[in-house]
Amino acid sequence: MIPFNNLSRYIEHYRLDIMPILERVLASGHFVLGDEGKSFEREFAAFTKTAYAVGVNSGTDALALALRALEVGAGDEVITVANTAVPTVAAIRMTGATPVFADIDATYTMDPNDLVRRITTKTKAIIPVHLYGFPADMEQISAIANKENISVIEDAAQAHDAMIRGIPVGSFGMCAAFSFYPTKNLGAFGDGGAVVTNNQELAEKVRRLRMYGERTRNDSVEEGVNSRLDEIQAAFLSWGLGHLSMRNERRRDIALRYCANIKNQRIILPSQKQGEREGVWHLFVVQVDDRVAFMRHMEKSEVGTAVHYPIPIYRQPAYSFLSVDPAEFPITERAAPRIVSIPLFPELTDSEVGSVINAINAYGS
Repeated sequence: MIPFNNLSRYIEHYRLDIMPILERVLASGHFVLGDEGKSFEREFAAFTKTAYAVGVNSGTDALALALRALEVGAGDEVITVANTAVPTVAAIRMTGATPVFADIDATYTMDPNDLVRRITTKTKAIIPVHLYGFPADMEQISAIANKENISVIEDAAQAHDAMIRGIPVGSFGMCAAFSFYPTKNLGAFGDGGAVVTNNQELAEKVRRLRMYGERTRNDSVEEGVNSRLDEIQAAFLSWGLGHLSMRNERRRDIALRYCANIKNQRIILPSQKQGEREGVWHLFVVQVDDRVAFMRHMEKSEVGTAVHYPIPIYRQPAYSFLSVDPAEFPITERAAPRIVSIPLFPELTDSEVGSVINAINAYGS
């Protein structure tokens, strides 16, 4: 069976690099908010071409703390997309704000034209999601937000090193939230996240909020939480940052091979590039009319698949109180029952890539 993903291969490939890092941190006796975390924050800020990076416990916390730092709360509205993972909207609700959805375009990212009509006097922030590693149209979205004096927080959880005009995502909004969940392009060996920004005041506020609102030890000036990136994860992430470009290039190679060789007319392939926006292929998502039949065929062909994400947020029972009319989101609604993710991870072998292509081309024949 060709797996959809396999982190064990990653660990095994780099075991000789990984174990000394673990031993170094264990020997230091310092496991939270130490030198490893500070070093990674500096490196990640430089990587994203921002002035500040603040490590936190998860991508969800990164979004929630960024929203809180921007003083988003009850009575405010935050516009995002409904085809994202639940954490995007969960973070909004953690602040007490109300999520409002905009439809998507063919890239599965926020449609700037639809965004405009969702803005009200209550709109406090916009969260475009760089879904599947492909950048949202930040230039148009930022122009709209700036005109209305609305803050933009990039959800870059899946888009480490994605580019717009050669500039990395994460540097276009007021701030950006990244996830380091193990399956991400830059993944830790546990949970982790970061907020990046060019705004010093915002960075300092996120630092306080992640540590009980403390300005200095035992001096809490506002209500905060416990959301810190531990030293072991920070050390692994610093190491992983050095391998990210190479691993993303392998993802691109696989994706381009899929795009060049999948010839089945029943399959709609994803966008490779849109103008000056270039993704990092966190996921390779196709569309097919009968998802159940396609996934069953792939399973019989011994190829793993997954769905990201099968149910728009407004259709989730937890968010039924939003009373959203699905008819307002025709592109989201069309994509949701048709999307399927096929295997794409750096340790996938050339032979396995060929087998995936053959299985897809054989579908419906």
